[in-house]
Amino acid sequence: MRLKEEQIRGLAEKVYSDLSADNLILPRGERGTVITGIARVISQNFAAEQKLERDAEKLLDETLDAMGRGAADIDRRRMLKMVKDKLAKERKIVL
Repeated sequence: MRLKEEQIRGLAEKVYSDLSADNLILPRGERGTVITGIARVISQNFAAEQKLERDAEKLLDETLDAMGRGAADIDRRRMLKMVKDKLAKERKIVL
Protein backbone atom coordinates (compact mmCIF):
# COMPACT_ATOMS: atom_id res chain seq x y z
CA MET A 1 0.00 0.00 0.00
CA ARG A 2 1.36 3.41 -0.89
CA LEU A 3 0.24 6.47 1.04
CA LYS A 4 1.11 10.10 0.47
CA GLU A 5 3.30 11.84 3.03
CA GLU A 6 0.36 13.89 4.33
CA GLN A 7 -1.68 10.69 4.78
CA ILE A 8 1.15 9.11 6.74
CA ARG A 9 1.46 12.26 8.84
CA GLY A 10 -2.30 12.19 9.53
CA LEU A 11 -2.10 8.54 10.51
CA ALA A 12 0.81 9.30 12.84
CA GLU A 13 -1.14 12.13 14.47
CA LYS A 14 -4.12 9.80 14.97
CA VAL A 15 -1.91 7.12 16.55
CA TYR A 16 -0.34 9.70 18.84
CA SER A 17 -3.70 11.21 19.83
CA ASP A 18 -5.32 7.84 20.52
CA LEU A 19 -2.40 6.53 22.55
CA SER A 20 -2.18 9.77 24.54
CA ALA A 21 -5.94 9.89 25.18
CA ASP A 22 -5.85 6.35 26.58
CA ASN A 23 -2.74 7.14 28.66
CA LEU A 24 -0.84 4.37 26.89
CA ILE A 25 2.20 6.54 26.23
CA LEU A 26 4.09 9.18 28.13
CA PRO A 27 5.98 11.13 25.46
CA ARG A 28 9.46 12.31 26.36
CA GLY A 29 9.69 14.87 23.57
CA GLU A 30 7.60 17.52 21.94
CA ARG A 31 4.40 16.43 20.21
CA GLY A 32 5.71 17.29 16.74
CA THR A 33 8.94 15.38 17.26
CA VAL A 34 7.09 12.28 18.45
CA ILE A 35 4.64 12.44 15.55
CA THR A 36 7.55 12.78 13.11
CA GLY A 37 9.10 9.65 14.63
CA ILE A 38 5.85 7.72 14.37
CA ALA A 39 5.48 8.81 10.73
CA ARG A 40 9.04 7.69 9.99
CA VAL A 41 8.35 4.23 11.44
CA ILE A 42 5.12 3.93 9.44
CA SER A 43 6.99 4.86 6.24
CA GLN A 44 9.72 2.32 7.00
CA ASN A 45 7.08 -0.35 7.56
CA PHE A 46 5.44 0.40 4.21
CA ALA A 47 8.85 0.31 2.49
CA ALA A 48 9.64 -3.07 4.06
CA GLU A 49 6.28 -4.41 2.93
CA GLN A 50 6.86 -3.18 -0.64
CA LYS A 51 10.29 -4.85 -0.70
CA LEU A 52 8.72 -8.04 0.62
CA GLU A 53 6.14 -7.89 -2.20
CA ARG A 54 8.87 -7.48 -4.85
CA ASP A 55 10.96 -10.28 -3.37
CA ALA A 56 7.95 -12.61 -3.20
CA GLU A 57 7.09 -11.88 -6.85
CA LYS A 58 10.67 -12.59 -7.90
CA LEU A 59 10.88 -15.81 -5.90
CA LEU A 60 7.54 -17.00 -7.26
CA ASP A 61 8.59 -16.24 -10.84
CA GLU A 62 11.83 -18.17 -10.36
CA THR A 63 9.97 -21.12 -8.84
CA LEU A 64 7.36 -21.21 -11.60
CA ASP A 65 10.06 -20.96 -14.28
CA ALA A 66 11.90 -23.89 -12.70
CA MET A 67 8.69 -25.95 -12.67
CA GLY A 68 8.17 -25.46 -16.40
CA ARG A 69 4.93 -26.90 -17.71
CA GLY A 70 3.91 -28.14 -14.26
CA ALA A 71 3.32 -24.54 -13.23
CA ALA A 72 0.39 -24.08 -15.60
CA ASP A 73 -2.20 -25.36 -13.13
CA ILE A 74 -1.00 -23.29 -10.18
CA ASP A 75 -3.12 -20.46 -8.79
CA ARG A 76 -0.53 -17.66 -8.94
CA ARG A 77 -2.39 -15.34 -6.55
CA ARG A 78 -2.72 -18.04 -3.90
CA MET A 79 0.90 -19.12 -4.33
CA LEU A 80 2.07 -15.50 -4.07
CA LYS A 81 0.23 -15.11 -0.77
CA MET A 82 1.90 -18.24 0.56
CA VAL A 83 5.34 -17.01 -0.48
CA LYS A 84 4.67 -13.56 1.04
CA ASP A 85 3.50 -15.11 4.31
CA LYS A 86 6.60 -17.29 4.49
CA LEU A 87 8.96 -14.38 3.77
CA ALA A 88 7.12 -12.15 6.25
CA LYS A 89 7.49 -14.76 8.97
CA GLU A 90 11.20 -15.18 8.21
CA ARG A 91 11.75 -11.41 8.25
CA LYS A 92 9.46 -10.87 11.25
CA ILE A 93 7.21 -8.48 9.34
CA VAL A 94 3.58 -8.23 10.35
CA LEU A 95 1.32 -7.92 7.32
